[in-house]
Amino acid sequence: MAVLEIKKYPAPVLRKKAEKVKEISGEIEKLIEDMIETLTLSKGVGLAAPQVGESKRVIVIKPGEEFIAFINPRIVKKSKEVESKEEGCLSFPELFINIKRPKKVEVAALNRKGEEVKVSADSFTARVFQHEIDHLDGVLFINKIGFWQRLGLKKELKQHGFNK
Repeated sequence: MAVLEIKKYPAPVLRKKAEKVKEISGEIEKLIEDMIETLTLSKGVGLAAPQVGESKRVIVIKPGEEFIAFINPRIVKKSKEVESKEEGCLSFPELFINIKRPKKVEVAALNRKGEEVKVSADSFTARVFQHEIDHLDGVLFINKIGFWQRLGLKKELKQHGFNK
């Protein structure tokens, strides 16, 4: 296993829609293992392949004690109930902003064995799924806030070296 470099904003790969995984090869398995190692070291709760420079639809999350990998994940159902909570992102170290998201989601994906799985999640885990799946679509959490809030963040982004 290897620790991968986490790409920081404004790396172009973060804005690109990731490619669907056609087969779960040794390369994908190695990517997942390396993402788990990277996530462990970074003390994060979720990581999307584009964040480590791989434009592939793979995420790893840690909803509890274990890491779980999801291949080609997609949100198939969202609750109408939303909540606003603070989020951070490994591609934006030290930046935390309140983001409004659906409180519950249902996610369909492939597991590491290539089997279709469906997972229901709420609260924090639902937020992690949404955040990481957004990364697969080239959507960053700063895209989830309004124009005026983003304008207000401009100075903070610059302070953290995110000057784009």
